[in-house]
Amino acid sequence: MAAGESARHWRHPRLPDVDLLRARYLSKTFARHTHDAYVIGAIAEGVEVFRHSGAEHRAGPGSLALINPGVPHSAYPGGPEGWRYDVLYPAPGLIARIAAETTTLRGAPGFTAATVHDPEGAALIARVHRAAESGQALAADTFLRVAVARLLRLHGGVLPSRPVATAGARTAERARAVLEARIADPPTLEALARELATGVFPLLRAFRERYGMPPHTWLTDARVHRARSLLDAGVPLAETAAAVGFTDQAHLSRHFGRIVGVPPGAYRRERLREDGAARGTGKAPPVR
Repeated sequence: MAAGESARHWRHPRLPDVDLLRARYLSKTFARHTHDAYVIGAIAEGVEVFRHSGAEHRAGPGSLALINPGVPHSAYPGGPEGWRYDVLYPAPGLIARIAAETTTLRGAPGFTAATVHDPEGAALIARVHRAAESGQALAADTFLRVAVARLLRLHGGVLPSRPVATAGARTAERARAVLEARIADPPTLEALARELATGVFPLLRAFRERYGMPPHTWLTDARVHRARSLLDAGVPLAETAAAVGFTDQAHLSRHFGRIVGVPPGAYRRERLREDGAARGTGKAPPVR
């Protein structure tokens, strides 16, 4: 992490359905990636620029970045001062439950705008963080639900259904299945196309259309997702790197930081600390 930057990516043990990130970034760039959860980012200072659905969006103080699960996006600072923000990553199940209780949305709920200027909503997100950091789980849970209900009411809608399964989409899905199954030792692009009985360029085009990124970018994103699951389970860093196909811990760290926002060691320390808090010790064992 660059000098002057700081970030904490964590989860309160009594709020298991939401991850939290509070960060100050100056020169940080996020590679194209996805999240399994929703992203609700409240900008406190500076400007975050992110590319989402083929467009560039700028979010300044009082604005919210709203990204639905599985949507590819990248981000970088909008100026030399970087940006500071509070982010919530609520699980889809939590969003669905809140939508069912507080809205008339039927189907998969989601956000219809990538960025909105909403100082009141941004203030609520900051209150979730402050309450969680001070150990007030009841207050944090309350602010979280009020904030999500408000955002769904003002900026929510029903997410589109799955794309029509064209021949190209089916090829892309088969390619993804191969990469998932062989994540640590994937085939070359040419070998993958040959295995699927298609051409290299038709495969590239189909994969981009279906997943919003080429296979190698998707694979890096998938490896980081898998690495997070292993780190959540307490697997040491070196074993995690090898299990998902990174050459070493440095390789894992480079890509992990450009997608998650913190180094894998810091991420794992927070998970171990959360486990310690849940057991009543409050201590995290050394990170290996």
